[in-house]
Parts: sequence; C-alpha cells; structure tokens
Amino acid sequence: MDASDSTDTISSVGSAPPPGALPTDQLVLAPRLRDRRRAGGLTLETAARRLELSAAHLSRLESGLRQPSLPVLLGLARLYGTTVSDLLGETEAEPDPIVRGDLMTAVPAGGWTYWRAGGTGRAMQALRVHVPSGAQRALVRVHPGEEWLYVTGGTLRLSLGDRVHTLAPGDSAHFDSLVPHRLEAAGTGGVDLLFVHTLMQSETSALCIGTETTRGER
Repeated sequence: MDASDSTDTISSVGSAPPPGALPTDQLVLAPRLRDRRRAGGLTLETAARRLELSAAHLSRLESGLRQPSLPVLLGLARLYGTTVSDLLGETEAEPDPIVRGDLMTAVPAGGWTYWRAGGTGRAMQALRVHVPSGAQRALVRVHPGEEWLYVTGGTLRLSLGDRVHTLAPGDSAHFDSLVPHRLEAAGTGGVDLLFVHTLMQSETSALCIGTETTRGER
C-alpha cells in the first residue's frame, strides 16, 4: 500500500460481490478510478473532498460497489486530468488533423459565438470567436493555462492585469491565463479572433471574477 492509500481502509474488505457478478464496465471503471487517483498523488479523503463526496462513497466507487452518476463521472475525469472515455477504458480514434471550416457549426454562448478550429482530444483547444460589442464586458477571467489569440477583424480591447492593450487585425497576444484578463470588442461591429488555449481543469466557479450575473458565462 502506497502513502496515498493510507486511508483506503474505508473500503468494505470482503464485502464486494464476486468479480463475475459485476458488470463488465465496472470491472474496468473501478480500478481505473483508483489508479488515476493514485497517479495524481491524492488520498481518498482529499479526492472526495474536492468532488464534494464522502470518502466512503468514493471508496465504494473504486471498489465497484457503486456506479457513479454522469455528473460525478465528469467531475472525476476533470479532477484526474483525463477524459470519461479514458476512465471507461474506451480506445479513442486518433483525432482527424484536418478541420473543415465550412463544416463547423456556430455555437453561441454568453453572447459570444464560437466555431471549432482544431481537433478534439488534444491538450489545446483552437477556436474561431466572434465577440459582439458589449458582450461579457464586466467579466474578468483567472485560470491555469496559457492563451494565444490573433485578431482577424475589428478591434480588440485586451486587459491583462492593470494594463489595457488595443489590438488591430494582424495583432496577436500570448499570455499566462493566471493573469486576470478581459476581452472585449472596441468597436460597434464586434471583433473576430483566432483563439487557442490549454484545456482548463479548474472548476468553472474559480475562473471568473465579476458580478453574479456575469459569472459562468462563456
């Protein structure tokens, strides 16, 4: 038993049903949950606290005695820095390296509009973004990772910490996302961007600073 499992004795030793009585997906999922937690150096109590679960409940998930709900499964994947497919033992196909712009569907969110511009399942996410005038103006973001953006149309007002920068078409910025930042269109016609960021593993509520009505946008 390694140090990270010093508290795993909460599991009901000897109470688990025979392996043959467990569904196949649980035979894969349960040990993966424990392996991913150990790999992250988390004790049972620490992981459970971050997931807002009891340590006993998380222990039952890792023993195959309980099946996680979808929200809990998503939370486990985010906490362990992996995907639901990985936890379920599914083998994902290699992402297609080519993204056809005319096939990408516009996705509105928080007043902005997004189009996927990169492959899925990567450590970075690439997007085309349209920011209308006034959208999310009060929202300041702070989160782990890096961001890179390139202005393709309009004028961008980029706030980084205490400094405000104005970017025209052809200008770009590359910055640490832990620096408080805000993006807004400087003109009435909005601004268009190419936008790349490392995938966020933080909880959404920790990413934004602003009023309650603006928090959680984007």
